[in-house]
Amino acid sequence: MKSIFEYFDYHEFLKDFYDEKKSINPYFSYRHMSSKVKLDAGFLVKVLHGKMHISAKSIGAFIVLCKLSGREAEYFESLVNYGRAKKHADIKQSFEKILGLRTQANVLSVHQYSFYEKWYHTAVWSLIGLDPFAGDFEALGARITPPISASVAKESVELLINLKMLTRHPDGTLRATDHFVTTGEKWKSAAVVGFQKETMRLAAESIDRHASELRDISTLTVGVSVKDLPEIKDRLRELRQSILNMKTENEKVDCIYQINMQVFPLALPQEEPL
Repeated sequence: MKSIFEYFDYHEFLKDFYDEKKSINPYFSYRHMSSKVKLDAGFLVKVLHGKMHISAKSIGAFIVLCKLSGREAEYFESLVNYGRAKKHADIKQSFEKILGLRTQANVLSVHQYSFYEKWYHTAVWSLIGLDPFAGDFEALGARITPPISASVAKESVELLINLKMLTRHPDGTLRATDHFVTTGEKWKSAAVVGFQKETMRLAAESIDRHASELRDISTLTVGVSVKDLPEIKDRLRELRQSILNMKTENEKVDCIYQINMQVFPLALPQEEPL
């Protein structure tokens, strides 16, 4: 069985633990395992398949069952807290603690997390995708709006190299690759929330930073039925895709834009009339 430090999901760790014990001893069952941690067998099955969470008071029993100690035990407890977290701030705090407990062998995850922490990493990557980068970090940072320092631009480039989002060509220049850090895992989704907040802040600042002919910031307040929200999301998704297609069809690309689309309630439905 692989090290617990290779897991981000405690459900998967417990499932692998059960499968290994079962392969060694065919008589090892859900009922036997549940008796050791004092949980209902049916509930335990749901936990192992990621459908339920164990409570904070059950963590110690699982640590004893899995024979974890020291940093391993602390890591398991952190995984449970991370898995149970719902608020963005709690997810971020729990994941950062997990990263602090992991070994250097998992440094890629640290880089992936760092990528989403700052808005300018995508800007640097996209900009180098337009023009191969020869090494002038001051010029690179100056092209970003708002501008970033040469040292920050260098750190961003180094991060993108570690993520294999930039590659060095025979002529010595760096060029963007098609490799991208995708979302999906819980920690990535939480990190993306921070990125989205950053870009929303930049959008507000753009009103004063950029001339109106370089931007388009509009708002729309409209009454709709809650059941119509999926259709609104579908239409926005189609619009995003059409903009992406427009980019690929246009041979001359000379600028990087951040396009934010937000739909959020200003008044919530209620059962009783006002």
